[in-house]
Amino acid sequence: MLVRFETHPLSEVTLNVAIAGREDAPLIICLHGFPEYWAAWQDVMTELENDFLLVAPDQRGFNQSSKPVGLAAYHTRRMVADLAELADRLSPSKPFILAGHDWGASVAYAYALAHPARVSHLIVANGVHPVCFQKAIFEDPEQRAASQYINRLRADDAEQMLSEDGFRRLARMIDGFSSTHFFNAAMKQTYVEAWARPGALTAMLNWYRASPIVVPEEGATTLGPSILDMPPENFVVNMPHLVVWGQQDQALRQACLSGLQQFVPDLEIAPVEDAGHWILHERPAQVAEAMRAFLKR
Repeated sequence: MLVRFETHPLSEVTLNVAIAGREDAPLIICLHGFPEYWAAWQDVMTELENDFLLVAPDQRGFNQSSKPVGLAAYHTRRMVADLAELADRLSPSKPFILAGHDWGASVAYAYALAHPARVSHLIVANGVHPVCFQKAIFEDPEQRAASQYINRLRADDAEQMLSEDGFRRLARMIDGFSSTHFFNAAMKQTYVEAWARPGALTAMLNWYRASPIVVPEEGATTLGPSILDMPPENFVVNMPHLVVWGQQDQALRQACLSGLQQFVPDLEIAPVEDAGHWILHERPAQVAEAMRAFLKR
């Protein structure tokens, strides 16, 4: 795959953006999650480059994009504003296809809810609708247990803990969420280089620290205020929506999909039995096949 890079100065940050595919083809903007960067989508982009124009930014705080200081810079609305500016620059008059994985899915949902006319199709790979995720954490013991890592990442000493021994524990997080045959020495080195950039680790962790998602301790009965207190109509996805779901995900359990159909009138779920959280790396051809079939409907 031939990838070119552009630097896009926006109102608050400058984004490093990877681009591949045909300039005359439909646009797909692909958003990565934690602790990755644009290359999370690289193998899927390779599968789709003959039919689409694929754009994968390093989101703010990651890899070669800007890393503003302070928690306020990492509220989801900031990432949504980044995406809005980038999308308006790349496709000012035509709706585009939006795809996200992990944290990238959270930004994709937030953008699609705020700008429904700009998104023709919403695609999520092992990512969660905000209401369904919060309900799963509150109501499903397995998901609450699986989400305890979030509190660890929010802790004051998370940077020290994750960066020790050449980012050994951060690399181990990738191993812990699904099969990682893809995570060879060469790939690990590229990830460590991204994590080691000045300010990157704190910026990446600030995504978690600024998130409104509530993760009570296991067994806690006091849950506290959350997005579940907001009107459910605020969370309706008003465009065709595909979820590609690795069934072996250890971070996001099956309970995260419960109730999703209540928020998505046009929903398609494509389960992949032999994949987990890092489905983009584990089964890129299957992800691309599901995306292509969905977009041809």
